[in-house]
This record gives sequence, C-alpha cells and structure tokens, in this order.
Amino acid sequence: MSDPTELTGGPALPQKRRLVTEIPGPRSRQLMERKRATVADGIGTVMPVFVQRAGGGIVEDVDGNALIDFGSGIAVTSVGNSAEAVVRRATEQLTRFTHTCAMVAPYEGYVEVCEELARLTPGDHAKKSVLLNSGAEAVENAVKIARYHTGRQAVVVFDHGYHGRTNLTMALTSKDMPYKHGFGPFAPEIYRVPMAYPYRWLTGPERCAEEAAAQVIEQITKQVGPDNTAAIVVEPILGEGGFIVPARGFLPRIAEFAREHGIVLVADEIQSGFCRTGQWFASEDEGLVPDLVTTAKGIAGGLPLAAVTGRAEIMDAAHVGGLGGTYGGNPVACAAALGSIETMRELDLPARARRIEEIMLPRLRAMAERFPAIGDVRGRGAMLAVELVKPGGKDPDPAATAALAARCHQAGLLLLTTGTYGNVARFLPPLVIEEQLLTEGLDILEDAFAAL
Repeated sequence: MSDPTELTGGPALPQKRRLVTEIPGPRSRQLMERKRATVADGIGTVMPVFVQRAGGGIVEDVDGNALIDFGSGIAVTSVGNSAEAVVRRATEQLTRFTHTCAMVAPYEGYVEVCEELARLTPGDHAKKSVLLNSGAEAVENAVKIARYHTGRQAVVVFDHGYHGRTNLTMALTSKDMPYKHGFGPFAPEIYRVPMAYPYRWLTGPERCAEEAAAQVIEQITKQVGPDNTAAIVVEPILGEGGFIVPARGFLPRIAEFAREHGIVLVADEIQSGFCRTGQWFASEDEGLVPDLVTTAKGIAGGLPLAAVTGRAEIMDAAHVGGLGGTYGGNPVACAAALGSIETMRELDLPARARRIEEIMLPRLRAMAERFPAIGDVRGRGAMLAVELVKPGGKDPDPAATAALAARCHQAGLLLLTTGTYGNVARFLPPLVIEEQLLTEGLDILEDAFAAL
C-alpha cells in the first residue's frame, strides 16, 4: 500500500502525461472485476481505469498512468480536482459539523451560497434560491415552482435536450437510449418542440433561428396553448444532445414569447454554467435573463450540490414546506461551493475558458479541413465539440466516434462522447488546465483522427 501522503492530488500534482502500463492496467482490471461483482451493470464506464488522485489537468490511475483530462467529471471539476480553496473550506466545515438539515436547523453557508447565486446569475432583479443535491432534482424543482406560480401544467422542452434521469426529467429528455429506454411510463404534460440546430437545419444555418423560432411558437400556440404552459425549459448550449449552440437570435425570440404569455423561462445551466463557456453563465451571450436558472455540476468543485435560482416572486410562490430535502444544501457541499466560486473569481476562470477556446478552436477547425469525418466544429469557451459524419454527407458516424475515443484513451487522453446520434466528441477540460497539456491533448486527438 502506498503512503497516503504520496497520493495527494490537487494543484500540486505533476502536470505531465505518463503511461507506465497499457490502458487499462492490471490494477484497474482487478478493480473492474470487483465492480462487475457488486455494482449494478447499469452503471457504465467511459474509460476503464480507476482513479487514485487528480488535479489540474491530470487524472492519475491506480497503475500510475497520468492521463490528460478533457472531461472534468462531465464539467464538474472546472476549478480542478481538490482545488485549494475547495479543500480548505470543506475541511474546515467537516471539523465543525457535517449535517443538521437546513430545514431543521439552518446554517450560514446555505445563505452565503444563495447570496452568491443572486449576485452571479443573469439579471439585476431580486432573486432567491433553493439548494438541492443534483441537476435532475434542480430541474424537477424548477418545474414544480413554475407550475405552482402559474397554476398551469404543460412544460415545453426541445429536441436534443437532456435534463436528467428521474421520471420527470426523463420525460423532459429527448434521447431514448440509454436514458429513457424501458423506464416508462413517463410524467405527462410534456411537449417537445424543434431546436435551432444550425448544422442540421434543412434550409441552412442562416435561416435556422427565424424558422425554428416560428415553428416553436406555432406548435406551442396550436398544440399546447400558451395559457396552459407553465414553463419552457431550455439549455442555452445543449449538453448531452451534442453541444449544440442554438442559432443566434433563437433564444431571445423564445424568451420574448414566454414573457408575452406569462410562461416561466427556465435556463438549464447545469453543464454550461459557472464559467464553462467563457462567461459565468451561457445565457449571458445573447443577454438572456431567464426567470429561473438551474445549476449543479461546476458549482461545488466535485461535491454534490445543485440549485434553482430565480425571480423572488416566482421562487416564493410555493407554500412553506413545499420545497426542500434532507440533504439539499449540505453544509460541506456549501463550503465547497464557496471555495469553488472563490477560485473562479481569483483565477478569472471565465477568461481562462476564453483562452482555452482561443487555443482549441483553431486546431479543431484545422482538423476539420484535414479530416472529412469532421462535419461540424462548435461550442464556446471550454465547452467545445466536433460532430463526426460519414464522408460525403451528414450521416452520423457513431462507430468512428467510439473508435476515436478509444484511440485517445489508449494514448492517455480522457475524452467523452455525446450526442443524440452518438457521434459527437466533446471537450470539457478543467478551466485550470495548463496550456502545454491542452496542446498535447490536441496532438493526441489529431493523431487519433489520422489513424481512423
């Protein structure tokens, strides 16, 4: 057994890729056998290695391989694993108390996180928040609040959208496999409308925003009824659907329609929020001011925390006791969130995300010129993606995408795939990643494309 002091991760971890065994190595293979024996098969694995420490832009496995991290735990460790302020604040809180339940005996950390959310989320109106455990729970609560506030039931969501794995959020989610398949029946009064997906809009990207918005408004008007609609729930940049950036102008038009009809606009910023796209929230890019914002993932540096933040009059609609949960806003998670936000401010992580875009986007576009498998390059900040297609058209190529990821994994690059068609390679590096690791990761990616 290694000395625990030798396994300290965080910012002090050497920022260098190192391969000492095949991927996965023998220790990871042993642990995978133990996993198969006791962990439900429904828990999948993207990369079959077991982690012993991580920090900065490196994840080190139990065999001593140091891998470049282009995943951030699916946009969770944006401030890096075991960031100093996160560890310091969470440790201090652990020594005081671990839990009282905020609904039983509250504590200052819960209030401090809500104060930060009121400052950081878009808009200068009065805001309040409720703290929860997961992104799906946040979306569920946003829908609850919107329904209570409006007295309506219908909820409108979008093609390619993803909002979680609970019964309601599966109903909100567009993709069947693996998220919904076999798990129905789902919650009722959910209506799906087109997304302004520039790359796949039949009449071309230049007409996408206007035509998609018109279709959405017509469908809600004719098929749902604005007066029946409690909420429109949308990701400002779609995550699991393939990092789709809606055509410019689409979201403001949807927001205008919602405002005209008293519909609560919910921005699902669970993957795109907290500096990931080069701004604190992706909604800011087009000046979008949602009524409610859901957050999770990057909020607490890896600890489970989520929130719904919104207009005070909407958040206050529900009766006392109508919102909450035993663990929601756990004091240790709140302390971690305050440390995460402190790090984001001190290191100016929105600027770091924009710098990552400056480095990655030209390289990805150059690869698209070289490799016909790349049909589209898109994203903002450190939320970037390439969509893989069969050469000569736009037919999705999930097999090539899986092969690409496998080659990257073997070379020591942790890469995630996504997309409704399973044909998108997405890039979510920690915002604190060193530029030399970013460049090396792109070199590995380019080699993997060349080998397809």
